[in-house]
Amino acid sequence: MKSYFLNFHKNKTCQKIILGIVTLLFVLFQSSFISSYGLEDIEENPGFPVVFNHHTLFTIYEANGSLSAEERASIISRRLNTIANDNEVEIRDDKFDIDDRGSVVVISFNNKTLITITGDDAAVEETSRQNLAEEHLKSLKKSLKSYRLERRPFYWVIGVVCTIISLLILLVILKIFDFVFPYVNTRLEGWQGTLIPSIRIKNLELLSAEKLTKTCKTIVKVIRVIVTFIVLYIFVPIVLGFFPQTRKLGNILFEYLIKAITTVLGGLISYLPNIFVVGLIIYLTYYTLRFFKFIFYEIETENLQFSGFYPEWAQPTYRLLSWLTIMLAAVFAFPYLPGFNSPAFKGVSAFAALLFTLGSTGVVSNTVSGLVLIYTRAFQISDRVKIGDAVGDVLEKDLLVTRIRTVKNVVITIPNSVVINSNVVNYSALKRDLKSPLILHTTITLGYDVPWRKVYEVLIAAAQSTNYILENPLPFVLQTGLNDFYVSYEINAYTNESTKMAIIYSELHQNIQDKCNEADIEILSPHYSAMRDGNHNTIPADYLPKNYSAPGFRVDPITNLFTHNNKPVNGSIESHDN
Repeated sequence: MKSYFLNFHKNKTCQKIILGIVTLLFVLFQSSFISSYGLEDIEENPGFPVVFNHHTLFTIYEANGSLSAEERASIISRRLNTIANDNEVEIRDDKFDIDDRGSVVVISFNNKTLITITGDDAAVEETSRQNLAEEHLKSLKKSLKSYRLERRPFYWVIGVVCTIISLLILLVILKIFDFVFPYVNTRLEGWQGTLIPSIRIKNLELLSAEKLTKTCKTIVKVIRVIVTFIVLYIFVPIVLGFFPQTRKLGNILFEYLIKAITTVLGGLISYLPNIFVVGLIIYLTYYTLRFFKFIFYEIETENLQFSGFYPEWAQPTYRLLSWLTIMLAAVFAFPYLPGFNSPAFKGVSAFAALLFTLGSTGVVSNTVSGLVLIYTRAFQISDRVKIGDAVGDVLEKDLLVTRIRTVKNVVITIPNSVVINSNVVNYSALKRDLKSPLILHTTITLGYDVPWRKVYEVLIAAAQSTNYILENPLPFVLQTGLNDFYVSYEINAYTNESTKMAIIYSELHQNIQDKCNEADIEILSPHYSAMRDGNHNTIPADYLPKNYSAPGFRVDPITNLFTHNNKPVNGSIESHDN
C-alpha cells in the first residue's frame, strides 16, 4: 500500500481517486457555503439585503413612501421569520399571490402583504415590476420551504451522514498527506547534489547541497502544517453548515477565512510595486558589494595601488564600506516594507533605538578605537607587541577587540578602548616597514676591579655566540651607570626574529655566564662582600685550573698588629710563628 502511494505520480488509478476526492470536497464546499451562505454577496453592495435563514434573498435599493430602503428590508425579513416560525401555518404555493395594483405590485402570503414592489425597484433591476415580483416570489417560496425542511428530524439524519462523509474525506486527505509529504522529502534527498546543487561563488561555497536540501525539507514541513491547518479550518464550518442551528457560526468562521485570504492576496497584489523596488535595491546593493570586494582585493594583493593607502587597510575598509552600504540600502528599502508606517513598527523601532542608545556606549567607544588603531597602523596581524603588561603576537584585530597570544600560548582579548588608552610597544613594526632589525638588550653589573675593556669583549662575544643575533651590525656595549659598588654594562644586539625574543634572551644570558667564567670574571651581586682567605672561588670548577685548591685561613700572632715589615714599633723586633 505504501509503495503504491509513493508511486502515485505514475499510477493513473491513484490519480483518478485523488481527483475524485478533491472534486467531492469541492462540491460539498460549494454546496455548503457558496449556495447556502450567499457568498455572491461578499462584494460591497449599495443596497440593503433581505436576509432570511442566514441567506440573502434579494436587495432593496429604493425607498417607498416614508419607508427607507433599510426599513423595507428589515420589515420583509421580520415578516418572513414570523411566517417561518408559525408552525400552525402550512406553507403551500396556493397561499402565495401576486397582485398588480397599478403603481405597485404586492406579493402576499395568506392574504397578508409580504413585499411591495415599486417602479423604482424594477428600474434599478432593469426589468418590469411583474418579472421582478415573480423572481422575488420564487426566492421566498424556496427559502421558506427550505427553512421548514431543515428543521425536520430527517434533516438531522442527513446532516449527520454528511458530517460522517466529510470526516471520512478529511481522514483520507490527512492520510494522503502522510504519504505525499514523506515522498516529497525522499525525492528531495535523492535530488541532493543533482537537481539541488551547492550554491557557490567561484571556489567559495555559500550553501552546501546538504544544507540546501535540509532547507527545502523544512519548507515542505511548513507547507504541510499550513495546508493541514487550512483543511482542518475548512472542515469545521462545513460541518457546522450542515445544521441550521449552527450554520450562522459556520458562516462567520468561513467569512473570517475568506476575509483573511482576500486581505493577504489583496495585500500581495498591491505590494507588487514595492516588491519590485525592494528587489531592485537588493540587486544594486549586491553588485555594489561585489564591486567593492573586487577593488579592495586588488588593493590587498597590491595589484592596485594608491599613494598613502596601505594594503592592510583594504579588508577593514571593505568591511566598513559594506556595513555602510547595507545600512544605506536598508534606509532606502524600509519605506517599501509592509507595515512600515504602522504604530507597531514605530514602537519597535523606538524601543530598539532606546536599547541601542543605552547599551551602545562601550560598543561605539570600542569601534571608534578600532578604527583609530587600524588607520594609525599601530600594529598588524602576527606582530610581536606589548600592550600594558601583556606581551605576545597579534592574532586578530577588528573594530571591537584585539586578541594577542602570549609566549605561554595564552590568548588575551583586549577591548580596543583599553588598547587605545595604553602604551603599545611594537617590536615588529620597523622590521616590516623599514627593514630595520630589532635591538635586544640586557644589563649585568660588575665590580670596579674588572677592566671594562675586558667586559666589552666578553659581552660582545657572548652576543655573537647567540642564535638569531645578526653578525652585521655588530653588537655593542653601553655603560649605563657608575654606581657605588658596581658598574652597569648593557649589551645590545640586533635580530630580525622578534617573535623569538624569549629564546634569544635565555640563550644570551647563558652565553654571558659562560663567557664571563671563561674570562675569569665573577658575576657578583651588587653588595656582595667576600672574605678571600679560606674561601673557594665562585667560578664554576670547569673553568678553574686543574691544580686549583681552596686556600686555607692565615693566622698571624697579635704582635703583627704592632709591627710593620718585621720591624718593631717603638724600635723593638719580636719573632713570631706562623
